[in-house]
Amino acid sequence: MLRIVTRAGNVKTRLESLVRLNLELARLEMTRKATALGIALALAVVAVVLLLYAIGFVFAAAAVGLSEIVSLWIALLVVAGAILLVAAALGFVAARFARKAGPAAPTQAIDEAERTVKTLQSHA
Repeated sequence: MLRIVTRAGNVKTRLESLVRLNLELARLEMTRKATALGIALALAVVAVVLLLYAIGFVFAAAAVGLSEIVSLWIALLVVAGAILLVAAALGFVAARFARKAGPAAPTQAIDEAERTVKTLQSHA
């Protein structure tokens, strides 16, 4: 009888440890995903700001082009084009980080918990 109580205590201790580890896995997974989404959001904001600056340069270039007819507006268009390229690159990097984050649910922790439940059910 004492062996059964001891084994039950061991099972209880292991289950508690398993639950703690699953919760830790979920916390770490959510932290990783939140970090990736934060980086994606920051890069997207920078891309939008640069896009607004580029639009301003395009309008300035059009105004100078109409008033001058050549030289200065070409330089302004080149600057606007460079800003647009940087904004596009940041937008693509932000999209990549957002895709890397995946779904918001802690899938690894959920899978591990499901495997644990199946194992416990098969041994019950």
